[in-house]
Amino acid sequence: MPDRLPRYLVPIDTDNIPTIETDFAVVGSGNAGLRAVVELAPHGRTLVLTKENPSEGSTRYAQGGIAVAMSEEDGVDLHVTDTLVAGAGLCDETAVRVLVEDGIARVQDLLDWGAQFDRNGSKLAFGMEGAHRVRRVVHRGDSTGEETQDVLVRQALNHPNVQMRDFTIAVDLLTADGVCQGVLAMDRDGSLVAIRARATVLASGGLGQLYGYTSNPAVATGDGMAMALRAGAELADMEFVQFHPTTLFLAGAPRFLISEAVRGEGAHLLNSRGERFMIAYDDREELAPRDVVSRAILAEMERTGMPCVYLDITHKPQSFLMERFPMIYRTCLQYGLDISTDAIPVQAAAHFMMGGVFTDLDGATNVPGLFACGEVACTMVHGANRLASNSLLEGMVFGARAGKSAVSYASGVAVPSNRIAAASIPSSDSPDDVTKHRATITQLMWEHVGIHRDGPSMRHVLEELRELPVTGPVTREGVEYANMRLLAEAIAEAALTRTESRGAHYRLDHPSADDAHWRRRVVVRCADGALRLTTTGPEDRP
Repeated sequence: MPDRLPRYLVPIDTDNIPTIETDFAVVGSGNAGLRAVVELAPHGRTLVLTKENPSEGSTRYAQGGIAVAMSEEDGVDLHVTDTLVAGAGLCDETAVRVLVEDGIARVQDLLDWGAQFDRNGSKLAFGMEGAHRVRRVVHRGDSTGEETQDVLVRQALNHPNVQMRDFTIAVDLLTADGVCQGVLAMDRDGSLVAIRARATVLASGGLGQLYGYTSNPAVATGDGMAMALRAGAELADMEFVQFHPTTLFLAGAPRFLISEAVRGEGAHLLNSRGERFMIAYDDREELAPRDVVSRAILAEMERTGMPCVYLDITHKPQSFLMERFPMIYRTCLQYGLDISTDAIPVQAAAHFMMGGVFTDLDGATNVPGLFACGEVACTMVHGANRLASNSLLEGMVFGARAGKSAVSYASGVAVPSNRIAAASIPSSDSPDDVTKHRATITQLMWEHVGIHRDGPSMRHVLEELRELPVTGPVTREGVEYANMRLLAEAIAEAALTRTESRGAHYRLDHPSADDAHWRRRVVVRCADGALRLTTTGPEDRP
């Protein structure tokens, strides 16, 4: 009999641990969290928790840019349509329209605050990426995330109401009578602290570390989603994990992202025989949506018996490559590749979670006092497959909306002070056990709940996961392991439930989409110590 899922990962009694009182608690310091802070700070004390330093997260590593309908050839309706098409019938059109319309103002905010995006003369330069019909991606070389992060750090963290608590991992959400009352956190020395807040905003990013190969930084272990699930929040669309088609595949090198924009600027995908192959899979060739390109790459690897394919942009001048993709050029050069003369060996890797904590259009969850934005959230804008470069846009748009919504909620709420006490499931696992269990999870997820899936394999994964302990030691590593264990089960359960193929969710045993039965969302919740799954209509929200 598998262990029951715990409400809290560690034993807790708020009367016996240090307490910090604040008006707003924000978990995460990427673009979504910082954009929320911009809205929160003028209205009260705002405490930002970040797992490492404020810049270590997916935002800083975003290369491609920000999709926004600001060029003369573009328009809101065109951007909306491209997003809906990429989402394979599961986007909420109202949410997409909010994303696209609000996004114009949010990008203008960045420009007003000093963002230095690339220009052609006095006009913004717009890049092309997969599944876009026009050039609409603003960028700063291939370091747009870094530029965005730096601007938002200056704008958000310099406010006198804002405090940053770095190298602090959020362990669990504090709740009483179903209402979120703040965050239980752990400092780098392992000591616990209760952070009491009138409203809490989750902006903790994704979960790429659940997979053996990922473009995500080491901090992306899905902590916010797991905390929310234990606290009673609903998760939606967890079966939709996006795999980026092109990450660097070299011995000794990290799975460094080779931006979608490289293909947008004309790079060709070649198999090990030097043949272009995308036309055999989609008439959009290299600019097909990411799910299509990832599956095509996997198919070519299987067909040729080779572990990678190649991305070739050697037909472009070296000067252009060094100016347009300076970080990619420098990084590849460190590993002996000159992309002006050498094709880049690439393979797909886990990249982005389309699902997450289920929210309304203003970031509110089904748990009063809890808001979510950015990759941790499911705002229903991505559907089954995210359109390239919509992620930074989503973080800013829904970060701002979540911040405003949290301010409105908190206006009638006092800082909570009631005692919260609970036991947890004890764990006797050693650090070595945690490392071993974590490796089991990442292998199972990569091999069986990845780009290709099928029912028997996913049932096997669930059996294996349920043999693993549900908690780990009271350490950062133990907390991360428990979160990964919980979310792996949630993803596998949701993927097993959806008996069709749609977007990034591709089942070999159900290879076609089934609109009659599956224009619906799979919703995951935790009840009575176990995961419970239901389905909702495509426009239903918490």
